[in-house]
Amino acid sequence: MKRILFVLIAFMVLNYSCKEKEVATSQIEVISPEEMQEISQIEGMQLVDVRTPEEYDEGYIEGFQNIDFFSDTFSQEIEKLDKSKPVIVYCRSGRRSADCAKQLKDKGFVKIYDLEGGIAKWEFEGFDVKKKS
Repeated sequence: MKRILFVLIAFMVLNYSCKEKEVATSQIEVISPEEMQEISQIEGMQLVDVRTPEEYDEGYIEGFQNIDFFSDTFSQEIEKLDKSKPVIVYCRSGRRSADCAKQLKDKGFVKIYDLEGGIAKWEFEGFDVKKKS
C-alpha cells in the first residue's frame, strides 16, 4: 500500500513540475490595441494577421503579414516563423487569433501576443488601418 501511495505521489509531483515548465516556456498574453501599438515596434517581433486574403485587402494593420487561418497550408506557414521570437496575432474580432495563439503555443512558440477584439477593436479605438489600393 505504501509503495502504491509513493508511486502515486511521485507521479503527481513529476506531472505538476512538467506543467510548470511548460507554462514558463510558452505564454499567451492578450493585449489591448494601445499595448499592441507599442509592442509591435519592438525589433524582431513577428506580426501576423490570420484573416482571409479578402479580409486583409479590405483593411490591415501596417507591417503585419497575412497568413490565412482557414488555408490548407496554415500549419506549414506558421512553422516558417521563428519559435524563439515573440509573435503578435490578430484577426477580425479575436476568435481566430485566440485559436491561432493556442496552436502556436502547442508548436513551442515562446511568447505569443493576441490582440484583444481584433482589428475591429483596433479600428474602433481610432488606430490606423491601411487599405490596398
